[in-house]
Amino acid sequence: MIIIATLIVYFICLLCIAHLTVKHSSNASFFTAKHSSPWYMVAFGMIGASVSGVTFVSVPGMVLTQQMTYLQTCMGFILGYFVVAYILLPIYKKAGLTSIYTFLQNRFGNRSYTTGACFFLLSKITGASIKFYVVCLILQRFVLDTWHVPFVVTVTVLVLCIWLYTRRGGIRTLVWTDSFQTLCMIASLVVIMLKAMSLLHMDAYQTVQAISSNPLSKIFEFNDWHSTQNFFKQFISGIFIVIVMTGLDQDMMQKNLTCKTLKDAQKDMCSYGFAFLPINFLLLALGILLVMLSTKSGIALPANSDELMLKFTAGGLMGPTVTVLFTIGIVAACFSSADSALTSLTTCYCIDIRRQPDNERLRKCTHFVMCIIFILFILLFNAINNDNLINAVYTLVSYTYGPLLGLFGYGILCRKPVDDKLVPYIAVASPLICWLLQFFAEKEFQYKFGYELLMLNGMITATALWLTRKLN
Repeated sequence: MIIIATLIVYFICLLCIAHLTVKHSSNASFFTAKHSSPWYMVAFGMIGASVSGVTFVSVPGMVLTQQMTYLQTCMGFILGYFVVAYILLPIYKKAGLTSIYTFLQNRFGNRSYTTGACFFLLSKITGASIKFYVVCLILQRFVLDTWHVPFVVTVTVLVLCIWLYTRRGGIRTLVWTDSFQTLCMIASLVVIMLKAMSLLHMDAYQTVQAISSNPLSKIFEFNDWHSTQNFFKQFISGIFIVIVMTGLDQDMMQKNLTCKTLKDAQKDMCSYGFAFLPINFLLLALGILLVMLSTKSGIALPANSDELMLKFTAGGLMGPTVTVLFTIGIVAACFSSADSALTSLTTCYCIDIRRQPDNERLRKCTHFVMCIIFILFILLFNAINNDNLINAVYTLVSYTYGPLLGLFGYGILCRKPVDDKLVPYIAVASPLICWLLQFFAEKEFQYKFGYELLMLNGMITATALWLTRKLN
């Protein structure tokens, strides 16, 4: 009962924040917040928007399979955010873009513009739905099943909650609600760590010593070039992950573009870029503490590393207070990523597909329809209930970002125009070629592509654009 009450109070807080931010709401405030967002609030809120509920659950368990080498990727994130801040943001800001895909229209033409927007819509609705689906399953399993709440009700209520507090204010509301949710997420994480330290009877100094001396605390891997944890592979991948999944993603860029000036937007981008390292360090450190707690208590570690966090927090092994805090943390993480996804999908459809940025009725209808589509996708994943399908969809999402990388990369680095009519075919062919290469490499050489597939995808797209460029 206390968990349900906590969730109700949490949602009331979101509604109150939304109410304070919707005065004189319009399409301009929904899409751009009238370019008046304080950069420090955007930066703080973007931490929660970027750390999904799946990340909140999965990263602590990474220590079981990868130790703390994920931090190498996070280090690459920092450099990636500087690239976005000082190369992509000036392009978007100086052009006064609301949707970043308008760049493709200005650079190549209408078909390229529509192609980029469609790839984003496909990627975002699929990826965001899966992330939200996983979190809904966790809440259903550990909280709502005891109340015999049907899964369809859980999903519908959670998505409609997001619709309620974003439907009028849009991006203006999200700047403030995401900051509140980031605060809740970080507070929950810190208090859960303190509880783990208490159960292990360790103070701060002893905790630092125990974590640093634990074999699972290894961060760097320089020697094994075949390992997916090799420093250079992870660091370079981290750079490109940020460039593509932040700099070329309307969801991640929309709030940054609401800052008053380019300088403010750059301060915002670099600030929350640095924040990923300590946040993920805390999550991984918590994972080591949970492993130590497992050893001390004689509790078997889960076969699936993703279950580590769930077993101790949602499973009640650390007490009801931690279960409540975990629920707040995961809801905060999933709400702050899902609400911005729905808002950016609405923006993309109204501006990039329909090209009616001033049509308020269209914006309201689109926002509601996106929520319905969101619900239907989640229920579809639940009906199929196949982990292999979910992994396949995640792979599909990673493929769809490659053409965006190639389009923007060529558009920025090469000034020659391209044949706009060929761009949709190139964008579709590139992921298919990558799939064939991956299939052949695995079958003939037992080589599995990792994050480098994204770079290969983008390179194929850019090369095809270069080969079909207009020479005159």
